[in-house]
Amino acid sequence: MKDLKSFEYIYIQHWEKLYAFCFKMTGDEYVSQNIVQDIFTDLWDRRDKVQILSIEHYLFRAAKNQVLKEYRKKRFDTVVIEEKFENYLVENTSSLEPELLDKLYSLLEHLPEKRKEILIMNKLEEMDIAQIAATLNLSKQTVKNQLSSALKQLRVHAGETSLLIFAIGIYLVTHIML
Repeated sequence: MKDLKSFEYIYIQHWEKLYAFCFKMTGDEYVSQNIVQDIFTDLWDRRDKVQILSIEHYLFRAAKNQVLKEYRKKRFDTVVIEEKFENYLVENTSSLEPELLDKLYSLLEHLPEKRKEILIMNKLEEMDIAQIAATLNLSKQTVKNQLSSALKQLRVHAGETSLLIFAIGIYLVTHIML
């Protein structure tokens, strides 16, 4: 596969199967297209360096590795997960158990005033980092740090019920508190 014609043949024979595999694994057209493009770009860039016995095996192993890399990236990007979970809760939560409500208020009381204010501005007033920074005369990085610390502190103080309490907390902050 040293020449363009061989590469084009491989691409034509395999791109659809790779895309279908990636889409089945990710459920995301854009991510799947990017993975397939990255695989073929990498193959072309490394064409003089790799010794491939089975092109199909090589391509699907590369696809599997790229999909796993995508999962790891998303798994550790807690902001994405938290936002999706917050949105779900806001749309699907109608009433709360009184003891969970008490637990949430207790958790919020652990936050320093400025941190609580920044969290409320972000979640209730839907202000972005730059708006909060301008309003409070703080740097954007300080606002980011305070938001991150507030969320971590809520999770730590919530203990084993942290995900549920955190999610309910976001719901309360965005719908009930003020």
